[in-house]
Amino acid sequence: RWDSVTPMEFATLLSSHNGKPMLGLVGEIDIATVPRCSDAINKFVTDNAGTDLLLDLSHLTALDDTGLGIILGAAGRARNAGGDIALVVADERMRQRLDITGLSRALRVHHSINEA
Repeated sequence: RWDSVTPMEFATLLSSHNGKPMLGLVGEIDIATVPRCSDAINKFVTDNAGTDLLLDLSHLTALDDTGLGIILGAAGRARNAGGDIALVVADERMRQRLDITGLSRALRVHHSINEA
């Protein structure tokens, strides 16, 4: 039954890896979750201004074009503040999407947390 299907949730998890602040994104980034995603990423960048940051996309099940734009914009703000953002993307299909859209040329993309 369609009425029993709930939309995928979006959540974040703050942590660190090798001394770098890390924000894990979980679930889907789409039209329904973009506002929460944008708020979370912007706060993460602002709270850690001037620091090299990690965004872990390994637990995303969907990432639309607006989500890609949010990540790219956040990277620009991080760089303007003297830091940077690198991505952790374990899923091959997600890495291919980043390649096709050119985001992998604009940001460092690690295949695992251990690489980051």
